[in-house]
Amino acid sequence: MTGDMLINYALAILFLPLLSFIILILAGKRLPRQGDWVAIGSVLITLVLSLAMFGSMLLSHDPGFSHEASIDWMDLGAFRIEMGFLIDNITIVMLLVVALISTMTHVFSIKYMEGDIRYSRYYAYLGLFTFSMNGIVLANNLFSLYICWELVGVSSYLLIGHWFEKDSAADAGKKAFLTNRVSDIGLFIGVMLIFTALGTFNYGEIFQGVAQGDIAGTLLTLAGIGLFIGAIGKSAQFPLHIWLPDAMEGPTPVSALMHAATMVAAGVFLSVRLFPIFTSEVLLFIAYVGGFTAIFAATIAITQNDIKKVLAYSTVSQLGYMILAVGTGAYIAGFFHLVTHAMFKACLFYGSGSVIHAMHHTLQKKHDHDTDPQDMRNMGGLKSKMPVTHWTMVVAALAISGVPLFSGFLSKDAILAGTLAFGAHHPQHFLLPIFGFGAALITAFYMFRLIFMTFHNEPKFPELYDDIHESPKEMTFPLVLLSTLSIFIFYTLPYFNPLSDHGWFMELVKAKDSMVPGNPSAHEIAEGMHHSHTATMILSVLLAALGIFLSWSVYLKKRISADAWAEKLTPYYNLSLNKYFFDENYDKYLYQPLLRLAERISFIDWDLYDKYFINGFGRVTKWLSFLTGRTDYDGLDQTIVDGLGRSISKAGSSLKEVQTGRLQNYMLFALFGVVIILIFQSF
Repeated sequence: MTGDMLINYALAILFLPLLSFIILILAGKRLPRQGDWVAIGSVLITLVLSLAMFGSMLLSHDPGFSHEASIDWMDLGAFRIEMGFLIDNITIVMLLVVALISTMTHVFSIKYMEGDIRYSRYYAYLGLFTFSMNGIVLANNLFSLYICWELVGVSSYLLIGHWFEKDSAADAGKKAFLTNRVSDIGLFIGVMLIFTALGTFNYGEIFQGVAQGDIAGTLLTLAGIGLFIGAIGKSAQFPLHIWLPDAMEGPTPVSALMHAATMVAAGVFLSVRLFPIFTSEVLLFIAYVGGFTAIFAATIAITQNDIKKVLAYSTVSQLGYMILAVGTGAYIAGFFHLVTHAMFKACLFYGSGSVIHAMHHTLQKKHDHDTDPQDMRNMGGLKSKMPVTHWTMVVAALAISGVPLFSGFLSKDAILAGTLAFGAHHPQHFLLPIFGFGAALITAFYMFRLIFMTFHNEPKFPELYDDIHESPKEMTFPLVLLSTLSIFIFYTLPYFNPLSDHGWFMELVKAKDSMVPGNPSAHEIAEGMHHSHTATMILSVLLAALGIFLSWSVYLKKRISADAWAEKLTPYYNLSLNKYFFDENYDKYLYQPLLRLAERISFIDWDLYDKYFINGFGRVTKWLSFLTGRTDYDGLDQTIVDGLGRSISKAGSSLKEVQTGRLQNYMLFALFGVVIILIFQSF
């Protein structure tokens, strides 16, 4: 496939979802089925085109492939802005991931959102979101990326707040939007620092400028930190992770779309794309943020009872893994985990949606509006009632736990190998591998806690049990497909070794050397990972097995009492259950002080400045206007102008009486005039 053909495909992939958004917003309600076929058809075409590009990548087998096309959008001499595409193997893989998850979301939503009062608008917003995400992936410069970055924020706000009549959903949408605005300030500062130093937004020119030393030292470090702060918000990293769990208030398919593969992956994708310009200081900062987020979020997920909240914190933790990989130099491993995670995490979200859908409809039939259909404590025994949902979620849980024969094992092993190699070369940073391996153990535990509480043991509400049934095929098909794509073979082809990450992905998606002098090369990082691979594999498998065994003992066999341990560890349990009181502390120490400050500023602005100065100035101006008005009207206009007019009018009236129109009178006046002249002449 030629470069020009790839660009044409990319244009179609980018703009077809936008076209569906425009059509559905303008005429969706008037179309058959409220136009869902428009959205589904457009995204299916993007999937076909993405598959064609992916097939071309596999056939060409060129790890160094790259094609770029740009047009001048704004040219003001020294200030020039381009809009363009960068298509390489990373772009192609990411386009396929976005298209696949977006397509599954559209299909899953047919039944899940059936009967929704804003059905057409929902599909319209899905199109806008997909367009925005594809724009981030295809961008060849920071300016284009920033525009689409903000569009992702807007569309996510619309989707999270879809059921805005619920206060919780409206608040969640605003929380996501505002939290991301905070991080976007950092991204903007980073972008402008780079542009100020190099005079360009283009990725290639930025890499060249960094390699030549045109931007270096503290300035490059500050720019890198600014760019990564943008990623912290989008990818829900500590301490800006607080929006993601609340975003579960949106429809479950939205959760799968945004939080499994696209929106939250944008931060990771940005970090992967710009890895060559990060200084060692920035990479170390990235590593600690990612590592801490991974284990921090895992310790929260372990006590949550809302099935979607468990998956939300799981997403935060897994994103921490990806960010940790970037910070330790194994950024391709992080990108690999982004791809595998998209499949099994989307499967888990759709599975949770399938369970919630079944619980919700059963509770509606029973006229039960008090029981929470998302609380795992209200489930149990669903294995026989929902076999497809159960087994697909088991496969996805095995994958995310890092069990061999599943995709998550391959990508997690690569990340942990990179982390272990980094720790071996930098013993002072021993916490990083501890974060990584610790999170792996906890992940296996809480994921199978979810499986056992939801599908096993006796049903918590036997009266509901008989009415629960498997979800429709439109909802189970994405589950089957995504669980199948969570098996190792799809990532190791043409090789069949389930214990090796060697396959098409690692052969075609190659790491680039850092442009920053002094940073280790891609070859050095790869060598370190290779030497750590065996030890990492053994340790990660043992930890996954231990986590699953502990969960089995606690929640299936009941050999260990979860309640008893919760009581023994009450302070720690309460911290985890209440998410370390982050929202409460943010409210107490950040939001409320800022609100009070805003109130004081408002008092100064409104009650003092506006009320007395601005309004006082207005009153003085009004009085002066009145005074000048009276002077103008009464003095000048009425007295002088009108007085002169009246005098002239009277003189005219007097003259009018003289003008009789009779000839004899005029001759008499002339005679008098002559007489008067003669009299004056005689003197």
